[in-house]
Amino acid sequence: MSKLITISDLSKLLNLIDPKTKKPKNHILRYWEREFKEIRPKKIKNRRYYTSRQIDIIKKIKFLLKNKGLTINGVKKIISSNRIKLDVYNTDSLKTKYDSFFLKEKSASLLKKVNRLKNYGKKNPS
Repeated sequence: MSKLITISDLSKLLNLIDPKTKKPKNHILRYWEREFKEIRPKKIKNRRYYTSRQIDIIKKIKFLLKNKGLTINGVKKIISSNRIKLDVYNTDSLKTKYDSFFLKEKSASLLKKVNRLKNYGKKNPS
């Protein structure tokens, strides 16, 4: 059985956080649930839990909406036709761009962690 993640944790994972209040923007995920039939979280005691498969779909939706500037209807067509899975070897395909985007994001996150570890314990030159 795959690990389930709450809506707030998923919002944090996707960086859907209000910059002023620092609270997760769960309403965005609830809206996407209504728009995309592929996202149907399990509800346990009136709380939403997402599977790893759903998380992957939601990451693709966010990428296509926020980074590629597609409309909801455009993303629905791509998700329903599985076009994001096609053309793995074509360097100009959506799949390649999607993978490249998340690889860059993950690399930047790891680099920040490495730099924090390097600087940990160093005296401040103030």
